Amino acid sequence: MDREVAIIGGSMTKFGQRDAWIRELLAEAGEECLTDAGVEPDAVDHVYVSNMASGEFEGQTGIMNAVAHDLGLLPAYSQRVDQTSSSGGAGMYAAWQSIKSGASDMTLLVGGEKMTHKGTGGATDIIASITHPAEYKHGVTLPSFAGMTARHYLERFDAPRESLAKVAVKNHENGTRNPKAQFQKEITEEKALESPIIADPLRLYDFCPITDGSAALMFCPVEVAEEYADDYAVVSGIGGATDTHVVHEREDPTTMGGVVDSGAEAYDMAGIGPEDVDVAELHDMFTILEFLQMEGLDFAGKGEAWKHVEEGRTAIDGDRPINTSGGLKSKGHPLGASGVAQGYEIYEQLVGEAGERQVDAETGLACNVGGFGNCVITTIMEAR
Repeated sequence: MDREVAIIGGSMTKFGQRDAWIRELLAEAGEECLTDAGVEPDAVDHVYVSNMASGEFEGQTGIMNAVAHDLGLLPAYSQRVDQTSSSGGAGMYAAWQSIKSGASDMTLLVGGEKMTHKGTGGATDIIASITHPAEYKHGVTLPSFAGMTARHYLERFDAPRESLAKVAVKNHENGTRNPKAQFQKEITEEKALESPIIADPLRLYDFCPITDGSAALMFCPVEVAEEYADDYAVVSGIGGATDTHVVHEREDPTTMGGVVDSGAEAYDMAGIGPEDVDVAELHDMFTILEFLQMEGLDFAGKGEAWKHVEEGRTAIDGDRPINTSGGLKSKGHPLGASGVAQGYEIYEQLVGEAGERQVDAETGLACNVGGFGNCVITTIMEAR
C-alpha cells in the first residue's frame, strides 16, 4: 500500500532538569499530543517509544507497555525504538513505515529520556557505550572525537575558530524564543571563546547539555488527516543510513557518510533538492556537527559551511534558518526525544505555530545523528 503520510499534531515537554521520571515524561508529551491532534486514545493503532537507555539511566524497562497503559491506548501495538542518540529519528522512520505500509491508520510516536539525575560523569559514561570497544578502551569518547574532528576541519579548510562560537551564539539566541528550551539565555562570542576547554579546540559552549524531556508526534494517512486538521505536514521524504562503527576507519573524518546517504535518499523520495529546503533542524550535539551536516546535506560546499554561518545565512532571519528551536545546543538533548523534538519544530514551522521563532517555510528538513555519525535519519516535511 502506497499512502501519503501526514503529521497532524505534536507536543514537547519543557526540556531541562526535571523532577519527573521517564514514565511521567513520556505520558506528559503523549497526552499533550493526543489533545493537540484531537485524537481519542482508542483511535491509536500503533505507539512507538523512542528511548536510548531507560534501563541504564533509571532501571526502567518495558516503557512502551507503560506508555500504552498510562495513555489508555490498549490494545494498540507498542514498540520501543533504540538507535542510540538517533532513536527519535528512528522512531520517525518506524512511525512513517507503519502508516505508509497500511499497518496502522493512526500512530503515536513519543520519545524521551531521563538523564540529569546521573550527573555529568554518569551520563557521559552511559553515552560513551555507543563507541566501539577498541576505541573506548583507549579513552576515546564522543567529545574527544568532536575535538579532533574540529581541529582537523579548522586547519584543513582555514576556518576561523570564531565560526564555531558563532554557531553557539546563534543557537542560544534562537533558544531564547523557545519557551520549552533548556537554556533561554543569549551568550556572546567572547563568552563562548573564553569558556573552559573540554576537548581542544572545543570549549564548554560548543557542547549540548545533559537533559530530561520528551516530545511526541501523531502520524496518519493524508485522507485521515483531512478529517482532523485544516493544516498539517506531509512526510514527503525520509532516509536512513549507517556509517562505520569504528570512526577512524572512515576515509574522511569531515564527511559523515550516514548524513550524505540518508539525505540523498530523502531528497530522492521527496523529489526535491537542498535548494528547496526552507528551514532545517540539525543534530548540533557539538557545534562542529552543524558544519558537517550542512555539507553532507549539500546546504554548503565542502569546507564552506563556516562561511554561511559567518555571513548570517543560517540565522533565523537568514536565507535558510538552521536550528530555529535552539538546537540541541540550547534546547537540550534528552537522547530519545531529540529526533522527535526536531520533527516537532519542523512541524510547527510548517503549520505556522512556531511563535517568536516562526519563519517563512513550506519545506523543512530534520537530521538526527546517532553516535558520531554511526546512524543517521533524515526526514523532509512539506506543508499542506
